[in-house]
Amino acid sequence: MTTVHSPWQCAMELFLIPLILGFALFGASAFTTAYSRRFGARGGTIVTAVLRNLLGIPLWVIGYIWAWRVLSPQIFVPGAITAIVGWILIVAGAAPLLVGHLYVGMRSHFPSVKDTLVRNGLYAYVRHPIYAGGLLMLPGLVLLRPTLTVLIASVAAIIWVFIQARLEEIDLIQRIPEYKDYMREVPRFIPRLRR
Repeated sequence: MTTVHSPWQCAMELFLIPLILGFALFGASAFTTAYSRRFGARGGTIVTAVLRNLLGIPLWVIGYIWAWRVLSPQIFVPGAITAIVGWILIVAGAAPLLVGHLYVGMRSHFPSVKDTLVRNGLYAYVRHPIYAGGLLMLPGLVLLRPTLTVLIASVAAIIWVFIQARLEEIDLIQRIPEYKDYMREVPRFIPRLRR
């Protein structure tokens, strides 16, 4: 009898390689100002876009899918309640993630030193609605697939979101001087109850 192995089934921890490499390359995309100084405005945008869109995002997505697919110990037995809560978190997170992309448009994927500050819509309430949505979705994914690898990938992604947001803010202050005041006025991920 032959055993058929999925391409995802190998050493359980190997999912970390593309995941962390993807986070690192996406993180390196946060330096649009520095790349623009070195390669010109257009060159800086191209370097940022390649690091983010062609390398970083695909790699961390592959790492996360790998974590989802690999055989891994369950951390709890999922049930109907965890599935419902998981889907609620995913849908609740997808909304600001998608709407946030609509508000910033292509600037999200092709940042430039010529960008202007977006302060309307969700960006009037939080500075990073796209990442805030992701922070809601990640626990939802763990509830849907409660394995050790998905938990590790999700915790790593949460840590990465906080680091990435900070790196981007450092760059945004250089590209858009009024961003510093915006940081004082608008919270990073969680909106204030009263404005």
